[in-house]
Amino acid sequence: MTLTELLVTLSLVGLLGAATAQYFEQGQRVWAIVAGRAEAQQSARVALTRIVADVRAAGLGGAGFDAVAVAEPQRIVLQQDLDADGAIAAAGERVTWRLAGAILRRDAGGGAQPIINGVQSFELRYLDAAGSPTTVPGDVRSVAVALTAGPERAVTSATASTVSTLVRLRNR
Repeated sequence: MTLTELLVTLSLVGLLGAATAQYFEQGQRVWAIVAGRAEAQQSARVALTRIVADVRAAGLGGAGFDAVAVAEPQRIVLQQDLDADGAIAAAGERVTWRLAGAILRRDAGGGAQPIINGVQSFELRYLDAAGSPTTVPGDVRSVAVALTAGPERAVTSATASTVSTLVRLRNR
């Protein structure tokens, strides 16, 4: 084996090693993007499921109060009379959902607990019995929820996930 053959062989091995390293680096990048997208979708779905459950339960326990106390584009306050005492005062009878920065929070009487981080947008639209938009809390019969969330550690903006639904208040 000559020195020239050895140098050519080493050059080919080096090129092959560099190509393999680049291939693995690209694979890691793709894996991080897919994992981020899955995290965002899962977080958004969990939050949407919890919001839907709260909206559907609003108004439970009587008709002497509004099921929706506050109807704002990024905040909703829901009421229900869990202990059937005619007053909305016990823990869990008033539930607030709001976006604070990039954190979606839920407060059911024990302080605003973070539900998901990385929220890019949270929009609430309110509809009356006829399906027309309304801003009057007492007239709300359905709530359209749209939530866009990304992973806590953003890899790229392409990992954001948007979920939306229209929820009807069951008790009104």
